[in-house]
Amino acid sequence: MNLIKSIFIVGAFFISFTILGANSPDWGATGHRTIGKIAEDYLKGKTKRKIAELLDGQSLALVSTFGDEIKSDRRYDKFYTWHFVNMPFDVNYENSEKNPDGDLVNGIEKCKSVILDKKATKEDKAFYLKMLVHLIGDLHQPMHIGRKEDKGGNDIQVQWFNRGTNLHRVWDSDMINHFDMTYTELSENADEISKEQVKFLQRGTTEDWANETHKLAIKTYATVEIGEKLGYTYIYQNFGLVRSQLQVGGIRLAKVLNELFA
Repeated sequence: MNLIKSIFIVGAFFISFTILGANSPDWGATGHRTIGKIAEDYLKGKTKRKIAELLDGQSLALVSTFGDEIKSDRRYDKFYTWHFVNMPFDVNYENSEKNPDGDLVNGIEKCKSVILDKKATKEDKAFYLKMLVHLIGDLHQPMHIGRKEDKGGNDIQVQWFNRGTNLHRVWDSDMINHFDMTYTELSENADEISKEQVKFLQRGTTEDWANETHKLAIKTYATVEIGEKLGYTYIYQNFGLVRSQLQVGGIRLAKVLNELFA
């Protein structure tokens, strides 16, 4: 699926809780860094300068994996549920049962509120900026808005080129790693789109984007059966959507950051 088809799907979707496995990644490092790198191409000059000051010159690509890196530190356990939203197929985010420990949508809003808080320290603002970069990425991975009963596809076991894996990991990293491009190569080879298409993709709220990704999750669940052997055909049929979601995630991350640092 090319980007133009994905844009059509995005438009159609605008119109028309429990935790994942403890070691579950999200997009994997390459995916998150790709989103961060793409976002940098859409940042305003003022935004770039303020982010560089806050992050001491570190790039969005570098800090994009921060949300996963801190999972090994028990001090940050309270952020674990921020990486996902579990919803049944027949509800949207607004009508879903909310996780009392927080979720991906309100985690993003919390990050934004700290960054905008004039009383927050530079250290706190930098921490929540790094989390925000990561979480916007997670928001565009279909299995992060998946079903509670299978932990966002973690319990759907499949074969990836005759190696055991699960549906969540296939979309997080297996397809991306098999494609064998670095994050810079993926970002540099993103589809060319017009300014009008960028504006279209940046429309909506965090809740709108979560609902859109949830619709993609429903389609993603339908692409496999438990125990199925996946390989080249699955990549051919689905990697276009992976690339598209990485690009859309980067474009929307830039929108959020430009608004925060206006």
